[in-house]
Amino acid sequence: MAWRNLTRVRGGRNPLRAYPVYFDEAQRLDARLGEVDWAAPPAGSVSRTFHAPSGPLAMRTMGAETDPPVLLVPGAMGSKEDFALMMPLLAAAGYYVLSYDLAGQYESSPAGPEHLSPPQDHYSYDLFVNDLLAVLESLSGAAHVLGYSFAGIVAQIALQRRPGLFRSLCLLSCPPVPGQSFRTVSRVGRFSPLVNDKMHAGLIVWGIRRNFVGVPAARMEFIRHRFDYTRKDSLQDIVSLMKRSPDLRQTLAAAALPKLVAVGRADVWPLYQHYAFARAIGAGFAVYGTGHGPCEDAPHQLSRDLLGLYEQAR
Repeated sequence: MAWRNLTRVRGGRNPLRAYPVYFDEAQRLDARLGEVDWAAPPAGSVSRTFHAPSGPLAMRTMGAETDPPVLLVPGAMGSKEDFALMMPLLAAAGYYVLSYDLAGQYESSPAGPEHLSPPQDHYSYDLFVNDLLAVLESLSGAAHVLGYSFAGIVAQIALQRRPGLFRSLCLLSCPPVPGQSFRTVSRVGRFSPLVNDKMHAGLIVWGIRRNFVGVPAARMEFIRHRFDYTRKDSLQDIVSLMKRSPDLRQTLAAAALPKLVAVGRADVWPLYQHYAFARAIGAGFAVYGTGHGPCEDAPHQLSRDLLGLYEQAR
């Protein structure tokens, strides 16, 4: 390494000890990222439709289907485009990379509980988990799975039900506390029990549209475009589900596969809680100089760490 710097992370009454931060080629590449056309698919990727239990899911793949599979699952209000900068890096390293929009989100908006047998009225954990398991079952072998934010909860439940379908697990910016996961969100978490699910979802969308966190213009344009397709009932139901997040820490700790908790230093949940979560489940811990979306702002660093995780599974 050319040089290194020590930094200290603090949070609540449990400050983390200082740890070294290495500046390598991945960090330099991320620092040079310019404007990105997020609506443009990565060159060489393939757009597909996957027929899941909840309906048609918009999917994008990259790489050779004979290579070990990597499944990148976006969260609520997200989409497969969140991984547009990572897919070429992982495919070039010899992996078959897939991502899909969750049911009700962006180009998977036609998918929903009305397509289940028997039809249901709401999006549920079972709906999202069964969709994820259907994708994993369609692959040639066990997959390396990344669950981003809400999808991290979904991935945990799927691992509990079908551990043989997983080769490794990365939880990216995943809620680090069970139960009412919004209760520890920075600044506004303490008010979340006072707001109903519909209003809560509306406030989240309003805040994102107003761009209080200063998302670059090109990215913000795509986010607003994506909201035009995403179903409001799916967002409302996901908010409700995130207030009832299962506690699977013991299950994850007992899982005999490589695990990584990855998060931006300025995530919406306190960093010390992510660290405690990683310790509780026996996972590695990676921190980036980003907000909630390291996959967008630190794709080279996150891909570097994922490839290291995948090596542990060999």
